Amino acid sequence: MTKSVVLASAATLLAGVGLVAPTSVRLHSTGVAFASSMPPDTIAQTVVETVCTRCHNDERLRGDLSLTRFDAERADQNPAVAEKMIRKLRAGMMPPPGTTRPPEADLLALVETLEARVDAAVGDDPDPGARPFQRLNRAEYARSIRDLLGLEIDPSAYLPSETISAGFDNIADVQNLSATLLEGYLSAASEISRLALGDADATPSETEYEVSRYAEQRQHVEGAPMGTRGGISVVHNFLADGEYVFRMAFQHESTGNFFGQTTPYDEQIELSVDGERLALLNLDRWMHRQDANGVQVQTEPLRISAGPHRVSAAFIKRFEGPVDDLMSPHEWSLADKKIGYSHGITVVAHLRDLTIGGPFNTTGVSETPSRARILTCRPGADDEARPCARAILERIATRAYRRPIAASDLDPLLGLFDEGATVGGFEVGVRTALQGILASPDFVFRLEELPEDRSDGTTYRISELDLASRLSFFLWGSPPDAGLIAAAQNGALSDPVGRERQVRRLLADPRTEALGSRFAAQWLRLQDLDKVHPDAILFPDFYQQLADDMRRETELFFEHLVTEDRSFFELLTADYSFVNERLARHYGMPAVAGDYFRPVRYPDSVRRGILSHGSILTLTSHANRTSPVLRGKWVMEVLLGTPPPPPPPDVPDLDATDDVEDGRFLTVRERMEMHRANPACRSCHRVIDPLGLALENFDVTGAWRGKDQGRPVDASGELYDGTPLHGPEDLRAALLRRPESLVRTFTENMMAYALGRRVEYSDMPTIRAIVREAEATDYRMSSFILGIVNSPAFLTTRPGSLVEQGEH
Repeated sequence: MTKSVVLASAATLLAGVGLVAPTSVRLHSTGVAFASSMPPDTIAQTVVETVCTRCHNDERLRGDLSLTRFDAERADQNPAVAEKMIRKLRAGMMPPPGTTRPPEADLLALVETLEARVDAAVGDDPDPGARPFQRLNRAEYARSIRDLLGLEIDPSAYLPSETISAGFDNIADVQNLSATLLEGYLSAASEISRLALGDADATPSETEYEVSRYAEQRQHVEGAPMGTRGGISVVHNFLADGEYVFRMAFQHESTGNFFGQTTPYDEQIELSVDGERLALLNLDRWMHRQDANGVQVQTEPLRISAGPHRVSAAFIKRFEGPVDDLMSPHEWSLADKKIGYSHGITVVAHLRDLTIGGPFNTTGVSETPSRARILTCRPGADDEARPCARAILERIATRAYRRPIAASDLDPLLGLFDEGATVGGFEVGVRTALQGILASPDFVFRLEELPEDRSDGTTYRISELDLASRLSFFLWGSPPDAGLIAAAQNGALSDPVGRERQVRRLLADPRTEALGSRFAAQWLRLQDLDKVHPDAILFPDFYQQLADDMRRETELFFEHLVTEDRSFFELLTADYSFVNERLARHYGMPAVAGDYFRPVRYPDSVRRGILSHGSILTLTSHANRTSPVLRGKWVMEVLLGTPPPPPPPDVPDLDATDDVEDGRFLTVRERMEMHRANPACRSCHRVIDPLGLALENFDVTGAWRGKDQGRPVDASGELYDGTPLHGPEDLRAALLRRPESLVRTFTENMMAYALGRRVEYSDMPTIRAIVREAEATDYRMSSFILGIVNSPAFLTTRPGSLVEQGEH
């Protein structure tokens, strides 16, 4: 959908509900016309002096801001304050609710004057900002190992959680270095080098894989053999050829009894590797937590070859179809453990975790995909070992360090090879050197080279090799490939045409999914979905697989906008989404079958864009009720870039408000109105609540509802600028009425993610320039990406926080 169509549609909707701003609004009841009757070059300052300073003066200091001496015509002399004003004015949040608003034309004149003065002062020489060096965070580390060695790893097994800043986990100045973190990188280097090449001398150890307590286990699990249900299926990296033991523990009730005692048949669990059954174990329904072995079973030692193998522990499926129970079955098979020993209700056993122990009685290391990738040559004689090792290490180090390597890089690695080869031969030598590569600062840290002739504080262009890394980590979340490195070495990235060619090549690669699973997931706060577990009594049809589907829907939707180069505004207006059978059933969308995701149009107009995605609606809810406050705050912070202030410390939480009155339960809206009666709460909630209440027809899990506590849902409200709202369609129209706030907030977030630093007020002229250029292409996704990549902030930097490197 083009920008003109979006804006025209929005204008039609707004006009239809009376939202078009009148042209003769007067500020005061005295009948004196406001600033629109003034000469055009005085409107901006008149608005500041007669409207803004009523609250923002030296006495009242609302928002800790005084505009008494602020000159709109010289806004460039105080850009930090000017940018605060621009943000609030563009979002329509100033003047605040309850005060008389001047004509929209006068507010527009003020904000355009501020922008023009600030942008003109910056001109063609904006401040690109600076940042410390970055390190590979968890996600980037795992993707780097995958690209380098072909291994899938769990980075949380080695590295601590990341600090989130500005909504992202890659912001450089909060990536603190601690002894724990450095120890984690060293441990990871040691373990991963052994996994990559194998270790015939490995000592036995155990790895545990947990099944979520919230997982539904009556259906087939992806990766497990057909004819099974529930359980778990994982890819496990085996260190050596040898014997391994598999232990399976099961859910039990609070009394310690095996969950599923009343199942009308005997349960069996199958252990398979790469689809081949290696063990079939009968389960004793009378197992108890206090038994010698607890509520678990274990296989005999099973011989497995080294390398990655898919291991599945799943129950044999005994029946298919509906059950005839005393109560209607719900979707979540473990919503209540108490029914595990109740007759008249069909329950099944649930796996709690799978533990893999070994290796025992090792016999060597078989060929694996990672060994084939690393050992590209094999020495036939002793005098061939070092040249072969040199070739292997030079190739791997070049990819790992994301640049050509010099003798000063290679010589220490060959020294490590010599040490390892002396002890254990050629492969141990290569493994020792590989460990050195993975522990090297050149791999772990994204160091950017400083020019020798730099002057402190002087802006300079980053090297093309550093630019290649910025590009790949921005678009792929992983290191540059050989093609991008070659383009950097050939000087192609210094040319805008060559840069665009590489950007479009990267966008056509499947690794661009990182923009959905990394950038969009963090910008939209999808990680918060893991924190919300809807009440099992109220929402027994919500479970882990459905939550995972919701997250995947939003990621796939954003990936589609990028790969198909759609307009940004489809985030709000799209009449389609990506669903599988499970999610379609939750949304009430007919004729969708199967586990795979596919684009499907919504059957009605109540769902459009991400504001109707189950992921967004669930993560902005509480476990037992919807939260207009969280939903309104999400819209203000994520979409409009205007987060509300934190509540005063002495204000009680909504849950402290009575939920019963006159013998009936109160709706969320009624409780909100009681809470808002507190004068300390009213000013903020007048802004936040209408945004969230417009989405009140969506319940905690994102399903559509007509009633709350037995009463019809009332989704009406009035936006902070006076716009009436009656549901999600009105909310979308109201947001589209202020497209500048939406696209600028999106651009800010994408730039912060791309640069690995927070966006400051000094970046706003650049962001406005990117948005103006994007307008010419109907705000297509590629225009924002190219705008960021071609911006001075992406191509240049200034010194002061970077680390000098030796010769490359």
